[in-house]
Formats: sequence, C-alpha cells, structure tokens
Amino acid sequence: MSKATLTSFEATWVPRINTYLDESLRTVSDRADLTAAIRYSVLAGGKRLRPLLSLAVLATFDCPITAAELRASSALELLHTYSLIHDDLPAMDNDPLRRGKPTSHVKFGEDLAILAGDALQPLAFQWLADSGLTADQIAQLTLGLALAAGPQGMVAGQVADVKSTGQTLALPELQHLHRRKTGALIHYAVLAGAVQANVSAATRAALLDFGDAFGLAFQIYDDILDVTSTPAEMGKATHKDADEHKNTYPGLLGLDGAQQALKTALTSATAALDRAEAASQTKMDLLASFLTYFTN
Repeated sequence: MSKATLTSFEATWVPRINTYLDESLRTVSDRADLTAAIRYSVLAGGKRLRPLLSLAVLATFDCPITAAELRASSALELLHTYSLIHDDLPAMDNDPLRRGKPTSHVKFGEDLAILAGDALQPLAFQWLADSGLTADQIAQLTLGLALAAGPQGMVAGQVADVKSTGQTLALPELQHLHRRKTGALIHYAVLAGAVQANVSAATRAALLDFGDAFGLAFQIYDDILDVTSTPAEMGKATHKDADEHKNTYPGLLGLDGAQQALKTALTSATAALDRAEAASQTKMDLLASFLTYFTN
C-alpha cells in the first residue's frame, strides 16, 4: 500500500467534494442565519474521509463518478457534520473547538446549532433521493444510511458513550460502542460504494469487513492521538477523554496496548481486502492505501 496513492486520490477528490458542498449549500435555506450556520460547520474543513471511501470503492471497480455519485457521497458528509455539531454541544462532549475553529454552538448559540444539525440530517436523505442514481440504489442507500445513523447505529453508540462515562467498560463493550458511534457511518460509506458498483455478494461482504475494521482502527487511532498530540495538531482540545472519565483504548489497555489493538485492526482490514481481491479478481490497491492514514 502506498501513501502516495491516497495523497493523489485526496488531491483529486477532496477539492471536488468541497466545491460541490460549497455550491450546493449557498441557497440551502431562505433563512440567512440557518444557511450561515449550516455552511459554517460543513465547510469548516475536514478530511472528507467518508465520501472519499465511497468514491474509492467506485474507482476501484472502474465505475464512472458523475454528478449523481458525487451528490450521493456528499450526502454522507452532511449526516456526519450533523453528528459533529450535536456531539460538540454542552450536553454531550462540550467541546469549544472543532478543526481549530469555534464549534457551532459557540459561534451561533446552542439553539441555532441544534437546529442546523437537525436540518442537515434530512438534507442528507434529500440529496440521496434526488441524486439521480437508480431507484434501487436510492432505496438501498436510504435504508443503509438510516440504519447506520439511527437507533441501531450511530445514535445508539452516542447514547452508550454518554451513559458509560465514569464507568469502566470491558473491551468487547468498548468495541461494540465504537462500531456504532464511529464505525457505523464508515461501514455505510463502503456499503454505498459497493451498492453503486454492483459488486458480488462475496465481494460486498469482504469490503464491509474492511469497513468495519477500518472504522475500529479509526477510533483507536483517534483515542491514541488524544493522548499523544497537542490541541494545535488536533484542532480541538486533547486529554478531555481522560479528564472526563470517558472509555478509551489507552485508558483501558494503556498506550502500548492501544497501539497493539490498532495493529490488530489494521491486520484485519488488510485480510478483508485480500478476500475482496480474491472474490472480485480486482486489485484493492486504492482502498489499501487508506490504511496509510494511520501511519506518520
């Protein structure tokens, strides 16, 4: 796997995703204040990792990426941004910074921040519905995103995270929490690409195993960075998880144990891509390059 491959893919698609989001959100509402709050959070930056994963699956199988696919993948960024706005609220993680900027509730007040998040969630489904994909693809993606984001997915993980603060979870419980809170949208990102690429059932299963392992690695890595990085590097406060007695991998396993858990998750992700390659007779080099995200 090559970091240069990922860098090149990002250089091609992140600007296109950002331009699409910018242009599409200019007249998102006839309320100037709501439009400003939505645009502030969506356009604040970020890696655009989730839409990139969807597009990478399409590129892997040489599928054309038209305006329809770009709109469908960008819809996921809207849903993700809603979750960040709400996650930063005082009743949740109470974060004043996100990507080096004041969080939405700090800049616009809690009321408008909550409502901007509320607006982004249905807007994501609107973008799927009018994306121009086939009716069958829209149905599968709508169901998949609802399951990933809702009471069986991300929201359930958020509830588990909030309610377990101050308690000590066993490792399987912590992994289950993060497969929902963080991993569910990453699972969906890979699923969306697989649906649009119309891959075989065996290939889809292997790709979803990759997505699940990648999602777990992403959370472990984020927990490690919270311990080892500075606020300037992260663009947000660090060491908050330990201060607030949150359940994290370094907290449960120690830093060395967390780094070993990360290696295990990456090994699982690589093995899943090997299975996808065998099932599809298609090289997985682009998707494998995403694993370099976890190397310096």
